[in-house]
Amino acid sequence: MSESANKTNVAASSTEKIILGVDPGTQVAGYGVVLIRGNEMTMLQYGVIKLSKYTTYQLKLQKLHETIIRLIDEYAPDEMAIEDPFFGKNVQAMLKLGRAQGVVMAAALSRNIPIVEYAPRRIKQSVTGNGNASKEQVAQMVATLLQTRLEPEFFDATDALAIALCHHFHANALPTRSTKQTRKGGWGAFVSENPNRIS
Repeated sequence: MSESANKTNVAASSTEKIILGVDPGTQVAGYGVVLIRGNEMTMLQYGVIKLSKYTTYQLKLQKLHETIIRLIDEYAPDEMAIEDPFFGKNVQAMLKLGRAQGVVMAAALSRNIPIVEYAPRRIKQSVTGNGNASKEQVAQMVATLLQTRLEPEFFDATDALAIALCHHFHANALPTRSTKQTRKGGWGAFVSENPNRIS
């Protein structure tokens, strides 16, 4: 192999990375794994973690943590992107979701995976061009961007893919800093759109 060809291959491999997107919840959580190779985006896996069947809050958190660890170990993501609804009037709901976020982040940190947080509005804006897009619109655009068929009932999973794509589109963001927006009402909008996400 020539030196120039070798340099080309090294450059190509350096642009490849795997992003794990997570949409946390204590009733259901979504995840999506996306491979970025140059300008090509490929879905590796997506799905939901159904936690409502577990009887205690502690068990829900344990199962959430275990599942995220399994995904990290299986797909070896380079980075994690997570949705970050960040404040609201419903303190109990905020605390429960915050714990779920913390468990997801702890799983990533235990494997030395950099984490970036994005507010819901920014994710929708990045993927659809509309910060007020519906879950259906997000799912449709994610399917178009990834050029694959997605099951429409898995909105938490398609949201997680959208989070991963949002991170890809903001690739210059520092992995150790939050890129969330402090837009008033973000949490209220999240709760109203996701009434079944919080037990």
